[in-house]
Amino acid sequence: MSRREVDVSSLVEQARAGSARAVARLITLVENDHPALREVMAALAPHTGHAHIIGLTGSPGVGKSTSTSMLVSGLRGRGLRVGVLAVDPSSPFSGGALLGDRIRMTDHVLDPEVYIRSMASRGHLGGLSWSTPQALRVLDAAGCDVVLLETVGVGQSEVEVAGLADTTLVLLAPGMGDGVQAAKAGILEIGDVFVVNKADREGADNTVREIRHMISLGDRTEPGLWRPPVLKTVADRNEGLDEVLEALDKHRDWMADGELHQRRVRRAGAEIEAIAVAHLRERMGDLGRGDDITTAAEQVVAGDTDPYAAADRVVAAL
Repeated sequence: MSRREVDVSSLVEQARAGSARAVARLITLVENDHPALREVMAALAPHTGHAHIIGLTGSPGVGKSTSTSMLVSGLRGRGLRVGVLAVDPSSPFSGGALLGDRIRMTDHVLDPEVYIRSMASRGHLGGLSWSTPQALRVLDAAGCDVVLLETVGVGQSEVEVAGLADTTLVLLAPGMGDGVQAAKAGILEIGDVFVVNKADREGADNTVREIRHMISLGDRTEPGLWRPPVLKTVADRNEGLDEVLEALDKHRDWMADGELHQRRVRRAGAEIEAIAVAHLRERMGDLGRGDDITTAAEQVVAGDTDPYAAADRVVAAL
């Protein structure tokens, strides 16, 4: 698809007016790293910054999709427009999302005020897709009041979600050793709200006590710091929904005193850095196809120079 075939201003206008089809096309441009992507981001920029981005993370099997569906129900009950960006494992054959039909969210697919999109992780570590930040911008600019970002469920690599979300909700389940896994993965540091799902199972209270104890060991005693609550839910029955929504509201209120702005500045900085590094890698690839790196490598092997000096010359040539 060439740049001429994409009417960016029209697509953005339609997305702002609530067209799910236009939103889908914009996210597809993002995923495909389309030549018009720069123009798309420039057109969206004035309309971003409104949505509350909530990341949901946790080990496989804790009920992330079911919990996401529960939250959608609660948010829609408040009259809010909701976007769901669900990052799924990639198909080894097509590269597409394995769970692209979002079978656990079928209750919401006909709601025009809910937009659900699956994205393939395509081998990207950290439980997210490389194009997730730009896709979040599309949903934000399209008028979503809340965007739920559900990660792929890869366990100890999922802390990356905290860098993209305003509020990070960590899901755990009894009987899965999630307390120990949370400590190992560093999830205790990135979680703003902890939810023990499947709380009707044996051991739920022990899991809650374990997580609360681990949180108490952290350095969160300074006045004014956020103390993450540990809640219980049974997502497939919507039990505990009101408590979770209340906790999310309290966290957003707490962030209003500058924390939200700081988080978003850090997020934008990381996004800028990632884009710049990607461009540098492209230029490095072009350079690598020439003779410069080969010549430098031969000089290093021969002992005529060292890798740092050779790298400095390569960078200077970019």
